[in-house]
Amino acid sequence: MSSLLNIKDLKVSYGGAQILHGINLEVRNKECVAVLGPNGAGKTTLLRAISGLAPTTGEILFDGTDILGIEAYKIPEYGIVHCPENRKLFPEFSVLENLMMGAYLRKDKEGIKQDMELCFKIFPVLKERLKQMAQTMSGGEQQMIAIARAIMGNPRLLMLDEPSIGLAQIVKEKIFDGIDEIKKMGKTILIVEQDSVMAMGVADRIYIIEGGNLTKSGTTEELKKDSYVRDAYLGVS
Repeated sequence: MSSLLNIKDLKVSYGGAQILHGINLEVRNKECVAVLGPNGAGKTTLLRAISGLAPTTGEILFDGTDILGIEAYKIPEYGIVHCPENRKLFPEFSVLENLMMGAYLRKDKEGIKQDMELCFKIFPVLKERLKQMAQTMSGGEQQMIAIARAIMGNPRLLMLDEPSIGLAQIVKEKIFDGIDEIKKMGKTILIVEQDSVMAMGVADRIYIIEGGNLTKSGTTEELKKDSYVRDAYLGVS
């Protein structure tokens, strides 16, 4: 399987404080990779670095092109779509308007229509609420809008930052069922998540970041057998 994203010796510093210390990471085509770690480990910073939103050194190769230093607003043109933590919806826009904002770079009307139907298949509630204002919907429904909006960008790489944060378990399961559907449709996914059990349910491979350092990596099955991971991340000793 060919590599779509290849990160080498990635370092991020803010005001003299180093957040990431030489991260090496790979995401292959049509693969779901999860990045796990405690709060404050640098997981969100990793996604921000890929999106051109953090002061970064190292190498970020996307389909063979070094995108380090490219301005953030140009990153989606490469097919990298970032679904941020806490959703960042347009609260006074309807569901439909939020979804169409995800497609703002696209000119292919037929493709946009097809992807809209895809979103409705993954999250049927959105079709029922198309005219409803985003701010009036529940947290779980807002997260569905955010993921669907990202899909409307037709991503080659879909980056999801903490998609289950603040949600009840039953809602988390719906969100991750949707992510699993996206994976089955052949999308390449990089997901940052604190709920290790949910993330391991969809990921092919796992990276663990602690204190800005990459401490573990491997297939999901490999890490499920690792005693440290089982104890620290899965609550199994």
